[in-house]
Amino acid sequence: MTQSQFTPSSTAPYTEEDISRLVHSFYEKARKDPGLGPIFEEHVIDWDAHFVQMTDFWSGNLLGTSRFRGAPMPKHLVIPDLNPQLFERWLQLFKQTADELGNPVLAEQATGMANRIAGRLWMGYQMTHFPGKPLTVLHEV
Repeated sequence: MTQSQFTPSSTAPYTEEDISRLVHSFYEKARKDPGLGPIFEEHVIDWDAHFVQMTDFWSGNLLGTSRFRGAPMPKHLVIPDLNPQLFERWLQLFKQTADELGNPVLAEQATGMANRIAGRLWMGYQMTHFPGKPLTVLHEV
C-alpha cells in the first residue's frame, strides 16, 4: 500500500499504542544522539508533557484525530544554529525507529509524513534565518 492509497481512519493498520511506542522509542534514541540530544534537552522542559503532545501530533497526522494543539513552526524557528544535517539525522533516527517497530505500513506512513514535515520546517527555518540565500532541500529517507 502506498501513501497515496492510504487515508487515515479508524481502520488504520496501526493503533494509538503503536504511535505512542513510536514516539517514545524515537525520543529515547534522539535524546542519546550526540547532535540532537543536547538540542532536545535544552528546549524540552517537561518530557511527560512533550510525549503527550507528540503522540497527539502523530495521532493527528496518522489517524486523523484532532487532539493536537500547537504550532511546530514557531517552536523550531527560535532554536539557534539548526542545519540540514540535523534535520536529516532526525529523519534517519525516525525512520530507523519506525522500521524497528515491525509494522511496515506504520513505518511507511510515518516516515513519509516525517519527510514532509521536516522539509517544511527546514524550508521555513531557512526563509527566516537566511533570507535571500538559495534554499536547500533535505535528503529524504
